[in-house]
Amino acid sequence: MCGIAGAVGVVDERVREALVRMHGAQVHRGPDADGEWARVERDRGVAFAHRRLSILDVSPLGKQPMEHADGHVICFNGEIYNYRELRGELEQRGARFRSTSDTEIVLEAYAQWGEHAIERLRGMFAIAIYDARRNEVLLARDRVGIKPLYWASVERARAGRTLIFASELRAVLASGLVPRKLDPSGLSTFLWNGVVASPRTIVKDVSLLPEGTLAWVGADGTLGAQRRYWSLPPSRPREEGASVRAVSHALREAISQHLVSDVPLGVFLSGGIDSSAIAALAREVSSAPVRTFNVGFEEAEYDESTHARAVATVLGTDHVDVRLTQRDFEEGLEDALRAIDQPTFDGINTWLVSRAVRRAGITVALAGTGGDELFGGYASFRDIPLAREAASVGAVFPDRARSMLAQLVTRVATGEPGEVRPQTRWGKLEDLLATGGEMLEAYQVSYALYTRSFLAELTRHRSDDNEWGLPPERAAYLRELVGGQPDLHAISMLELSGFLGERLLRDTDAASMAVSLEVRVPLLDHVLIERLAEVPIARRFLPAQRKQLLRDLALSRLPPSLFERPKRGFELPLAAWTRQRLAGEIEHTLTDVVLCHRVGLDGEAVARAWRAYRDGAPGIYWSRIWALYVLLRWCRTHELDL
Repeated sequence: MCGIAGAVGVVDERVREALVRMHGAQVHRGPDADGEWARVERDRGVAFAHRRLSILDVSPLGKQPMEHADGHVICFNGEIYNYRELRGELEQRGARFRSTSDTEIVLEAYAQWGEHAIERLRGMFAIAIYDARRNEVLLARDRVGIKPLYWASVERARAGRTLIFASELRAVLASGLVPRKLDPSGLSTFLWNGVVASPRTIVKDVSLLPEGTLAWVGADGTLGAQRRYWSLPPSRPREEGASVRAVSHALREAISQHLVSDVPLGVFLSGGIDSSAIAALAREVSSAPVRTFNVGFEEAEYDESTHARAVATVLGTDHVDVRLTQRDFEEGLEDALRAIDQPTFDGINTWLVSRAVRRAGITVALAGTGGDELFGGYASFRDIPLAREAASVGAVFPDRARSMLAQLVTRVATGEPGEVRPQTRWGKLEDLLATGGEMLEAYQVSYALYTRSFLAELTRHRSDDNEWGLPPERAAYLRELVGGQPDLHAISMLELSGFLGERLLRDTDAASMAVSLEVRVPLLDHVLIERLAEVPIARRFLPAQRKQLLRDLALSRLPPSLFERPKRGFELPLAAWTRQRLAGEIEHTLTDVVLCHRVGLDGEAVARAWRAYRDGAPGIYWSRIWALYVLLRWCRTHELDL
């Protein structure tokens, strides 16, 4: 696991100095080693920089950038879990290797198969490969977007074009080649979602390479057409018994591959279904002892350490309880906020957990991320089909009548509106009815932080080209992806690409790498995802929210009573801790009219949102206020404005 950066096209002294700054901005991603490589003539060429967190082959033989005998050079961030199988195949073709690293395998695979080698990789990755024959650079990102890759095209008068890329947005900013300007579209999608929807970012003219995508960068620094080599598979059910057996095999294979490490590894165990499934299967497939750890709290309503300990006792793992206190939070708060790569309302908790785990001596942690999205654990699998049905019925009314009806129902359900209209589900009724029952639109409304009417107030009625909180290119892709799919499968696809891909994975990467921790997510193995698409809908998703298929495949040896309790996500007492620690700072920030105006927000609307939260208005939850605070603070820290 590492941090990569590079420049293609014009690589003059100014660009070389910029690359040094980008490289330095990512030292936390790779404290074990660093390397640089360049092939430049007359200020034209390619330059790579690499930060290494050693996981496989910790010797100097695994150092990057790594060069092939044919002249190809790789700069790689991630892990390839099927590297041993690929190594065997390549050795049969005559290849010889100096190291035991997966990096050398990827480089040799590219030398053998070209860009199609990317399609043979099973893992998480962001890759840059200089092709000596073509004199071009290949950029590629893993299938579900576990590892990020940001890029920007910089055109300088009398110099020419340079494409720069990095593992973090802040590294691109650190280059000094990109103006510190907010992207209006990115800002708009953040206010809707609490995260910035890709491929846009919060910074103007900086993009995120989409998941499952590769692209060539020419010698002149021009990014060519992007090609999707993988998308989430459509539902294609086959015979139940055979499909379930295929899922079982893929699941165990993925766990086994994810356990390979040359440094201390553990399994995060919350005591819930997903993490318990990972721990149980790790115990089953591993010949070595399995270490599990749980992050618990002094606040009893958030602490699940007793559930985790009960599971660990039955499994017989080497279990460690890690305590996270309010004092830990207060001591780490500033570092946690600085670790946010681009504004997100949900990244600080991941940083706190990652730091606690790293301090416990773990370098690689397996997490159960993806279980709810793949097996139907969220309430969205129950609620969105009902919402779509209601919106379809409401679509028969004229627009004005539908709006008046929604406002009447909202008032009856929530009472007289205060300074800010209710932002609850009832408050979103008008927006929901306007979707006409379309899947993507209904999904986006269900996850929106605010109603469309209040968003217009927050942004001083600025118009943009976004569609229901998404850039048009992203919205078009997702509509095509879910079109014609069964409701439950479509919701799974949107949860994987949206809630997980745009929020959880991005936050996990930035937060965990900020403390030099590698987090692996075996449930997001692409072969497992493909096998799950072949399972009949009812067997995969029903009964709703129970994740019965995952229970059957992974937890059959554990007492069912361990999991018969109300579902709750892994949460930290952040609202209470932050209110006590930051109440004055938050109020000062949210009532700073000048700062709000600089980032394109209406200061009075933001202040009203704060007062509404303070007064307990319906639907003004802590997450909505925290999102505004993080945005304003991030922009102030990084000196960005419109």
